[in-house]
Amino acid sequence: MVSPEVSTELTRLEAAPSERFTGYPNLLKSILQHAQEQQPENLKAYADSILGESLGIVAARPLLGSFVEALQALPKPEAKVEVGQHTLGLIQPRVVSFEEQDANLRSLLADAYESLEEHVAAARVLGGIQLDSSQRSISDDDKLRVWIRIVRNYLEVDDTTNAEAYLNRSKSLFYKCQDQELKLMFQLSQARIHDARRKFLDACQAYHTLSFSSVIVEEERMRALSSAIVCAVLAPAGPQRSRTLSRLYKDERAAQVPEFGILEKMFLDRLLSPKEVQTFADNLSEHHLAKTADGSTVLEKAVIEHNLLGTSRLYDNIGVDDLGTLLHTSGDRAEEYAARMVEQGRLVGRIDQIDRVIFFDGDEGSSGSVDRRQLRKWDANVQGLTEEVEKVTTLLQSEYPVRPLLSD
Repeated sequence: MVSPEVSTELTRLEAAPSERFTGYPNLLKSILQHAQEQQPENLKAYADSILGESLGIVAARPLLGSFVEALQALPKPEAKVEVGQHTLGLIQPRVVSFEEQDANLRSLLADAYESLEEHVAAARVLGGIQLDSSQRSISDDDKLRVWIRIVRNYLEVDDTTNAEAYLNRSKSLFYKCQDQELKLMFQLSQARIHDARRKFLDACQAYHTLSFSSVIVEEERMRALSSAIVCAVLAPAGPQRSRTLSRLYKDERAAQVPEFGILEKMFLDRLLSPKEVQTFADNLSEHHLAKTADGSTVLEKAVIEHNLLGTSRLYDNIGVDDLGTLLHTSGDRAEEYAARMVEQGRLVGRIDQIDRVIFFDGDEGSSGSVDRRQLRKWDANVQGLTEEVEKVTTLLQSEYPVRPLLSD
């Protein structure tokens, strides 16, 4: 309930135009010195008065600006939300005349909602800010900052649909942005969206790129590297993931993170035991353990596909039931995974459904088959050598740049 002295003073000021410019600021200071329980109702009455019909737009603007700044002093975020939402309702019919004050009030409300962990409400109130305005100049960086803040709030509640919509809206401004911290938040949001949407290879690349950023501290860079390894492990088995695992395995920092053990086994095509998988699963996020269409988790599917690929390195052919035993699943399910991977080109081989035997590399147990592990090691050595040659070439070009010959 509005205190009698505040109500009386507001009535007096509305009837005395000559005293408004000093009377309203003094009253606002007085309200902020009242007991906290009385402040919300008194402030709402104050907002009703300055945005009422007795004051014109020109007179109301500076008073509303000072009012929004004064709301920062409220100690409780609940009070900020109560007063701020009431004031927003008063502004909306004439928001074109109060765009700057509306934007500042919405930003203040977003701070309050975030402190209360009401991230959807924070995102929605920020989404109401007029960014394409003819009344005030808004830089591209400021627009990007608002959109990225909305994205991050939606990501806090795993709403990737709305988060991606605002991220796509901000892509056109990302390449114009000069603020390195803002660009970093954009890249991190993009990585989190890829991760949540199970685009693990894209997420891995984004996290790995972030791990080299000099803008963030070493601890955060190592956390980004860990996230990159997790996404690589969860990615579908195949040539593309193999190249990704190779890149991460060759990163000298990888040995310092807890996920290195499973990264090494996957890179070397070694079979993973249920105990190792469970240890890895204990540190995963909730969305990584979500069920897929066939009832298995993302991790279970990734491990089965990896162990199937690892089995193809060890055997030229294997019975379906024996393969199921190696993969810790049924023979029929192992056959389904093998058939899908062969169909998608992620595994080379064929299945004899009559004899229930899987032949890898299309080689039906030929004794002249080449040791594929040796070929893999040879390929890795050749790749490493060419990368070292490229580094030396780059260093030579930096030390002795080629200068164009002067014409006579």
